[in-house]
Amino acid sequence: MTRTQLTDLDEVQLLDTTLRDGEQMPGVSLSPREKVDVARELDAAGVHLIEAGSACTSAGEREAIRKVADEGLDATVTSFARGVKRDVDHALDCGVDGVNLVVPASDKHVETKVGSTRDEVVETTVELVEYAKEHGLWVEVLGEDGSRADLDYLDRLLGAGLDAGADRICYCDTVGAADPERTAEVVSRLADRGPTSLHTHDDLGFGLANVHAGLKAGADTVHGTVLGVGERAGNVALEEVAIALGESYGVDTVELARLYRLCRTVSEATGVALPPNKAVCGANAFAHESGIHTDGTLKDGTMYEPYPPETVGRERRLVLGKHAGRAGVKAALAEHDVAVTDDELREVVDRVKELGERGKRVTDADLLAVADDVRGRERERHVELVDLSATSGGNLPTASVRLRVGDDERVAAGTGSGPVDAGLEAVRTALAGDGSDDAEGAGDGVAFDLDSYHVDAITGGTDAVVTVEVDLSRGDRSVSVSASDADITRASVVGMVDGLDRLLAAEADAADAEPGAVADD
Repeated sequence: MTRTQLTDLDEVQLLDTTLRDGEQMPGVSLSPREKVDVARELDAAGVHLIEAGSACTSAGEREAIRKVADEGLDATVTSFARGVKRDVDHALDCGVDGVNLVVPASDKHVETKVGSTRDEVVETTVELVEYAKEHGLWVEVLGEDGSRADLDYLDRLLGAGLDAGADRICYCDTVGAADPERTAEVVSRLADRGPTSLHTHDDLGFGLANVHAGLKAGADTVHGTVLGVGERAGNVALEEVAIALGESYGVDTVELARLYRLCRTVSEATGVALPPNKAVCGANAFAHESGIHTDGTLKDGTMYEPYPPETVGRERRLVLGKHAGRAGVKAALAEHDVAVTDDELREVVDRVKELGERGKRVTDADLLAVADDVRGRERERHVELVDLSATSGGNLPTASVRLRVGDDERVAAGTGSGPVDAGLEAVRTALAGDGSDDAEGAGDGVAFDLDSYHVDAITGGTDAVVTVEVDLSRGDRSVSVSASDADITRASVVGMVDGLDRLLAAEADAADAEPGAVADD
């Protein structure tokens, strides 16, 4: 595709505010450890500026910001500061590199929110910028609710900030009320003053469009959050800004190949699930079910994808259901090293379609079970759940499992943040073994990764049956499995054990096919 020109810049800097604005999303509260983990991933991806939090919030928040600042990151670490001197002092106490100084810009905020006047806000802003610069801080001045401010006053306010020594100014569409035309009008005026950033929200669905309009009008830096987490409808999603600028306009931002890992890290830290239809990180972003689409994608990866999944650290997935075709099913079987004849393939496809027409997601385990049955092969279990007990009362949820591993039985217990987490830890402990190697492919130190976990209630009422879907991987092999039960813990553990059993079986088959090959634990 021929790239159009958006900006004269070869690189646009990104300021991530997941740890501050993103944490204002209802239900999201990050511990100091989680903030550090996210900050490390942001830095590893090459994010230029990280707003670590709001130092004025509490002593606990200052502790978290201090820990991020002490990490020695390449990124510039900043703190949010209101238009009061003590906020700048709190930021200095945290050891950050700079402050994002937020001052009221619209009359709604100047008069109603803080009970001040335009002249007083300008005077205070100049004093605070000078104070922060005297103490060695990088300073960005943000005009809060700037998209709804009087443009002449906004220009005067932010221009005064630059004249006082601020490093940059920021156009803030604080409530996501602006359209791209308004954004372009305001930013083109501000960019004539000096380096200008964009801070957009997605209340009207214009978050990313306003970023593009602002960059075209002369801005050079974008504020965003990973996954678009934030208050109300959220901020513009950092990963969407990065991939859109790179693919459509050839503008560098961050290391694109680390975007998926970054999204996963933020999802786990915040508890915000990755929407399946989300760009870059959604489960369906590179998934294909339709027979026509699957066949075309197998012939040419660009047929139904705008960019290769590897660009953002992903892999393509072939999903099976009622729309599946022969090419897709054959390719899915090949991923698990299963070869079938033409007649067998025809029958497998028919059964897969039948499962899909029942409204069922056809997992890898379902496909392999169908293939085994069609080929007349009995399944030899490598790992099987014999017994499970779990308790969630008290302060420490616990679970114990009894597994049959080959001819061996193993019993182990685990604790976790909940009974499902405790059950997973019990399974891991049981599979660690005792140093023996009684079970082929399941000896000491068997490890696996839980790549995704999803729960759906499929019946109503207090006796609801739930279906748990999990994706597991070992090395470069992965498998999807589902299990249903009235007990979510049992469904979860059964799914994980069945998935691991499939992975170990695949490794054993590969070892039989290639004498001397050793499974990578």
